[in-house]
Amino acid sequence: MQKSVRYNEGHALYLALLARKEGTKRGYLSKKTAETNRWHEKWFALYQNVLFYFEGEQSARPAGMYMLEGCNCERVPAPKGCAAGSARDAALDKQHYFTVLFGHEGQKPLELRCEDEADGDEWVEAIHQASYSDILIEREVLMQKYIHLVQIVETEKVAANQLRHQLEDQDTEIERLKSEIVALNKTKEKMRPYQGNQEDEDPDIKKIKKVQSFMRGWLCRRKWKTIVQDYICSPHAESMRKRNQIVFNMVEAESEYVHQLYVLVNCFLRPLRMAASSKKPPISHDDVSSIFLNSETIMFLHEIFHQGLKARIANWPTLILADLFDILLPMLNIYQEFVRNHQYSLQVLANCKQNRDFDKLLKQYEANPACEGRMLETFLTYPMFQIPRYIITLHELLAHTPHEHVERKSLEFAKSKLEELSRVMHDEVSDTENIRKNLAIERTIVEGCDILLDTSQTFIRQGSLIQVPSVERGKLSKVRLGSLSLKKEGERQCFLFTKHFLICTRSSGGKLHLLKTGGVLSLIECTLIEETDAS
Repeated sequence: MQKSVRYNEGHALYLALLARKEGTKRGYLSKKTAETNRWHEKWFALYQNVLFYFEGEQSARPAGMYMLEGCNCERVPAPKGCAAGSARDAALDKQHYFTVLFGHEGQKPLELRCEDEADGDEWVEAIHQASYSDILIEREVLMQKYIHLVQIVETEKVAANQLRHQLEDQDTEIERLKSEIVALNKTKEKMRPYQGNQEDEDPDIKKIKKVQSFMRGWLCRRKWKTIVQDYICSPHAESMRKRNQIVFNMVEAESEYVHQLYVLVNCFLRPLRMAASSKKPPISHDDVSSIFLNSETIMFLHEIFHQGLKARIANWPTLILADLFDILLPMLNIYQEFVRNHQYSLQVLANCKQNRDFDKLLKQYEANPACEGRMLETFLTYPMFQIPRYIITLHELLAHTPHEHVERKSLEFAKSKLEELSRVMHDEVSDTENIRKNLAIERTIVEGCDILLDTSQTFIRQGSLIQVPSVERGKLSKVRLGSLSLKKEGERQCFLFTKHFLICTRSSGGKLHLLKTGGVLSLIECTLIEETDAS
């Protein structure tokens, strides 16, 4: 005899009480019984993803409950039997029917009806939204927005602090200018006695002074014109023009990069995340996270940086960029995770493409005009080159920045930090790729090999070698490999690492087996003897 399913009845009654008081949707509905196919009016209450029904609105104990996780609700037409001409059938024809489908075999659908069409639509919509998976997705989106807002707040705090320092410097400058104005006014007061008798001067003297004033103005303008023309042709002016052009190109490149990240997130990441939450997902949420990693956070970061660059261009020709890099540098550590797992994300993507449904969906996304014929792998590769691009831009910028320039030290500091970050990421990528290579080799060996789990074991090369049997220890034999069968019997698949040398045989099925004797050789305890006699 099949045992009944046990459940926590006390907690179920507690949830039923909450449903009666705080349910998302409550009211009377008619329920069709599976045994007699008759309709009975019950009072229903929906709480989260559980649907309770009671004999009446004042009933304290529920008559039953349904779990709605993974269910689907849809409107259905009235049954065909309701088309008769009696008054009772005409009343039934005015009812509005909808069905709850439980999504698995063996469970009959729950058939419900109500008198009001708007009430029926509200019930269908409420049951549609009664799913924890949708709540989790919404929570994830809100968490990402929260992280983005926290980053914006931190950026605004730094900007406010800088503005505060600028205001203090400006107040000091204003006080200095006030003191200079006071000193000039005092000098002007002292000079007034010498100007009192100008009105009584001779008219000829006035004409002479006017001609002298005109000549002085003409000479001054000519001198300034010569100074400006000399400066325009000077190496310093040419260097400043090249520097400005580098800044304009950097803004254009940053704008293009932000657009590429926008296409990656909005044309691939978010649609695939929604597809992973569908009824028949072509890809799992874990695979989506492995492929895209933190690309959405990278997009938010560079949108903020791009807005700062555009604001500085609006103040041209005054271009101050060092403080923007001071804000950007601490946040660029998010690239370490992306670069470290880039090769793995491409491998996960290649594995997912084996699924026909996913491959078809991906080609549909790649056909979007915003992608301009580029594949998803291309967009995943763009962040890999952003840090080197910044280093090259700063190198060119410093080449055209004078040593006495106010931004010289800040730009040099930013360049050194970016180079240090690039070296760290390169080392981490090398270590990660080495570990994955060792694990891939370890999985090909049937018996396994524990020494490959050592992270300090670095792969050097692999290939096929022919093992020649030795006659005496320490001496190589003069055996000739005459026949092809002898060569095949002595052929070994070898793997060279920094600390060990592995010798394997390949079976007919293509699997590798370590030699029982001498399959793992420690290079620390070995001596290499090279035979000089070629015969």
